[in-house]
Amino acid sequence: MSVAAIAHLVLPDSPYAMWVRGELDDFLHLPEGTRAEVVGGEIVVSPAPVFAHGGILSDIQDAVAFGRFADRDFPWRAVQAINLNLAGIGDGYIPDMVVVQAEIAAQSRVDDLVHLLPHHVDLVIEVTSQSNAHNDREPVFGRRRQATKWSGYAREGVPYYLLVDRDPKRPGVTLFGGPDREAGTYRTLEEWKFGEDVRLPETFGFEIRTELWRPWSD
Repeated sequence: MSVAAIAHLVLPDSPYAMWVRGELDDFLHLPEGTRAEVVGGEIVVSPAPVFAHGGILSDIQDAVAFGRFADRDFPWRAVQAINLNLAGIGDGYIPDMVVVQAEIAAQSRVDDLVHLLPHHVDLVIEVTSQSNAHNDREPVFGRRRQATKWSGYAREGVPYYLLVDRDPKRPGVTLFGGPDREAGTYRTLEEWKFGEDVRLPETFGFEIRTELWRPWSD
């Protein structure tokens, strides 16, 4: 299950500071495969993804790999489940996938970086799960507007955000762009249904096939 906040624990430091130092998972005694992130200053714990979730990410990674195979100068690399330090807002995320320029990917490996920073990333990809889909979407207006990863990525200026929503009530793929850093919002650039080819902006130069993508089972 997803835990939005763990109020009964007394932490020795802020969740963000512990996340940056790599201490948060051990302090929470999390089982293998789970992820601890800091979203809106609160701890969010997510279980390991199911196979269908991982299959979607594999399809996206295959699309990037095909681009590399077809063009030796293909400029993009896709990496799954890296630490993304949103220092400007004091959050720490583990995106399902990021797409970065080849030079940045190579240098990050040489430097053995523990965290990427938002300016390293051109496209971030999240695939929703039943337990924590609300954290990946645009915040819902209510008594207060709760921060989500959608708004966090926008505040940190990540240029593009691709959301794959497997919710049976709203399945599909949405590309967001044009982040407004002050407001923490994106513009919706394009939407696709499952089964349609996802054609990203020309700068990326690859398409994603989605014929095997399905909503989760209730």
